Amino acid sequence: MTLQSELDAFKASWLERVGPAAATLVAEDIDALAVIAAQAAKAGDRFPATTLRDQLGRDTDLGALAAEGPLVVTFYRGGWCPYCNLELRAYQKALPQIEALGARLIAVTPETPDHSLSTSEKNELSFAVLSDERGRLAEALGVSFELSPAIVGLYRKFGHDLPARNGDDRWSLPMPATFVVEKGGRIALAFVDPDYRTRLDPAEAIAALQRLGAAT
Repeated sequence: MTLQSELDAFKASWLERVGPAAATLVAEDIDALAVIAAQAAKAGDRFPATTLRDQLGRDTDLGALAAEGPLVVTFYRGGWCPYCNLELRAYQKALPQIEALGARLIAVTPETPDHSLSTSEKNELSFAVLSDERGRLAEALGVSFELSPAIVGLYRKFGHDLPARNGDDRWSLPMPATFVVEKGGRIALAFVDPDYRTRLDPAEAIAALQRLGAAT
């Protein structure tokens, strides 16, 4: 089963549970985000060099890592998001193939290190999970957005207190985004989708890394 087939199966069950009103609200919000997604970083752009804390509170210099070798950097919304957990587990399964190609796998979330550590332990992740404080990296890549009042109300109803989990006063998230970054920091593949129920399959990231290897 592919990652997207797992996501689609969960989406179908979610639609049955929440009903048409909530489903329509989410669909309309996703449509509104398409303009932002179209302006996000693309292949050929430079990946921002920044330092973020990992799930153990240690500083991780993404610029230095990109200077050493290729990266696969995937953004997720938080451990409260079931779609994100499915994605993280799929990338964990693909980790040996990614590392065999000389690349590092990194996940980025707006959540604090305490929450990202819980997510890492829950999903038995053995790659770095970095906290993007106030969404600065997501903003630099053009994948950050502020939630609409209607969606904030829906999230409150579902018990998703984003300001508490993210350690700030904002109701903001990154769109699902995965970047394959070649050695030196240029983006080789950029996947950005306003629909949080759609993610880049690890096989596509691996194929991008294989293309990079063939080009060197």
